[in-house]
This record gives sequence, structure tokens and C-alpha cells, in this order.
Amino acid sequence: MTHTPAGDPVDVAGAGLLPADAVVFIAAHLSRAETLTEWTDPSVLDENDPGRRDPELDIYAPDARHVPPFGAEFVARFRAAQRARNERITGWVLAELERLRAAGGVELERPFIVHRTMCDVRWLDPSVDPNDRRPNWTYLGDPRTANVGPVGLARFTTLRSWLSQWSLSHTRARGAVNAARITRTPVLQVENSADDAVPATHNRIVRDALGTADASYHLIKGATHYYKGQPEHMRECLDVVESWCAERGLLPG
Repeated sequence: MTHTPAGDPVDVAGAGLLPADAVVFIAAHLSRAETLTEWTDPSVLDENDPGRRDPELDIYAPDARHVPPFGAEFVARFRAAQRARNERITGWVLAELERLRAAGGVELERPFIVHRTMCDVRWLDPSVDPNDRRPNWTYLGDPRTANVGPVGLARFTTLRSWLSQWSLSHTRARGAVNAARITRTPVLQVENSADDAVPATHNRIVRDALGTADASYHLIKGATHYYKGQPEHMRECLDVVESWCAERGLLPG
């Protein structure tokens, strides 16, 4: 089973780079950049002062102007603002790298913090990208708390790491693009129906984009992202992967 360092599998066997027997997706998101963007708090107006927020987009505010169920127009505006924030950070990163290059000193890289990266209309409104997940909850707990906590996607990063992993316009780790490159390698995709991290649409996008004819899919009903407290679901996942590999002669004799 072969994956790129960024986490997105490619058909390296077909490209003649490395022997790859199979690719297995288990509760897999599209990419770090695409997932982060869909979780980025679009209400943040100032990256240096995350307390400054746009009340029109602050869905976690006690007096939020928009509450579930969210209308399609608001969701579209929310998503556009998320993408715009990602691009603003990318623009700042590129400017910082150019500034460091122009200075000509020993400083070639710089770390920084990305605030509020657990904000998604999905967490509050189960009708948005529906699956069996628990409303008002994420794999990190209450989304309102996780959004402002010290742990989160891209919370601590660097200039080049942002471009490589988190920037929508610069990362090469794009789920649908890379899935289409898997043309001869067999693929197994395992989706958890109550996934509290990976959006349900990500699974469908990857499945539809796969270039191989040998693609298998299995849904584990009621399973959350990390199978926390769900040993029976984890066992099902392992059994499915083992059986699938055995059918293809991929297990050691």
C-alpha cells in the first residue's frame, strides 16, 4: 500500500516508481488544504487579532445572526469566505518569504499560528452534508471549544509548510486529482457513517474520481472517525481490509 508523503495515494506502480500492490483509504479526507479550508472560521477579520470577527459569519457567537438550519445562500457565502481567508493567508506567506529572501540574512523560514480552524456549518447543522454523526460535536469535542483551543489543523505551521500542506492554491495534495491518477492499482475505500471529522462528500468525491476499475467500497454503520469506544467497528474495519487483501493475494503466505 503506497501513499505520497502528503498522504494522497498515487499509482506509483503504473508510473514505474515503486511497487504498489494496493491503496486503502480508511475514513480519508480529500487533502489537508481542502479539509482545513472547510473548517476555517471565516469570521476572522485579523489574523493577529482573532477576536475581531465578522458577526455575519460568526456561527458560534451566543447571539449568532445565522443559526441552523442554514440556508443554501448562507452556506455558499460561508464557504466563499473560508476560501478567501485561506487565500489571504497564502498571500501573506508568499510576501513573507519574498521579504526574507530580499533581506539576504540567515532567516529562511518562520513559524506562525493559524487561529480558529474548527468552524464548519456541518458541525451545527446535520442537514449539511448529512451522515450519522452526532450534532454539535467533532472528533475534538465541542466545536466551539475546539475552534479556539490550542490544538487544531494547521494551528502551528511554517511558511513553507503552509504552502505545501494547507494552501488551496499551492498544495499538490488534492484528493480528486490524485485519485484520478490511480489507474491500475486496486483500491479499497472504507467510509465511517458517523464520521465526526471527514465530511461525507469527501468519500464520494474520491470514489467518483478514481481511475482504476478495481475499486471496492465498504460502509461501517455507526462508526466515528477514530473508532473511539467502538472496538466492534474497528474490528469490522480490520476484517474488511484483511479479507480484501487476502482475496487479492496481498498477504504474506
